[in-house]
Amino acid sequence: MSTPNTQGTALITGASSGIGAAYADRLAARGFDLLLVARDQARLEALAGELRTKTSVKVEVLKADLTDASHVSALEQRLRTDASITLLLNNAGVASNSALAEADMGEVDRLIQLNIVALTHLASAAASGFVARRRGAIVNIASVVPMMPERFNAVYAASKAYVLSLTQSLNAEIGEKGVQVQAVMPGATRTEIWERAGIDLNAFPPEMVMDVNEMVDAALAGFDQKELVTLPSLSNAADWDAFVNARLALGPNLSLQHAAARYKTPGA
Repeated sequence: MSTPNTQGTALITGASSGIGAAYADRLAARGFDLLLVARDQARLEALAGELRTKTSVKVEVLKADLTDASHVSALEQRLRTDASITLLLNNAGVASNSALAEADMGEVDRLIQLNIVALTHLASAAASGFVARRRGAIVNIASVVPMMPERFNAVYAASKAYVLSLTQSLNAEIGEKGVQVQAVMPGATRTEIWERAGIDLNAFPPEMVMDVNEMVDAALAGFDQKELVTLPSLSNAADWDAFVNARLALGPNLSLQHAAARYKTPGA
């Protein structure tokens, strides 16, 4: 007779390589059963085989293209109804190296569908199921680029700013209802996403690029510490706290009956 898994199942998108595969390894070691989602069936099966050999957890693979609305809908249904799922890792995403004025709009639409639309649909479905069961966690992989959007192309930077904002707002909605929410904001991490976007990661100073396993271990340490936002490279957490406090300090002056004096017409 098998022993029930008290951790539950982690659903990981973009699980076939990079950050998703590293999370799969670490979560399996923590005792989570896994539902691995990606487009590459062969790589998913290879990873699942490795994890079954190393651990005693159950590993299910599901080939899905999250730019296809029907595939996203099927995952939404699974998240809403499968009570064994206790963690959603929204990791699937693509990068871009094109300025908006020169961008292929088909590629832009695909990025928005994957980085924003699919992520939002899955987070909503997970939130619904987890709140109903008073148990669960949603981890969204964002990026440090919202902190310095001027240095990156417009669409990718905006998509990751959305992920950060969604996570913060979602936490305000469900964080007190038994659901843990986390945004992970990696810097440059050694994964395949760069090559797929036509970016040479080797052109970066080596001290800027983190190994994917180290990044995921740091993100999980932040998760264990119940951080809402985890920046694996940030050595002083007080720096982030100061940033958040400075933003919140703007609150009393963001919506007022009258415009600020500096915007008034002289003599008015």
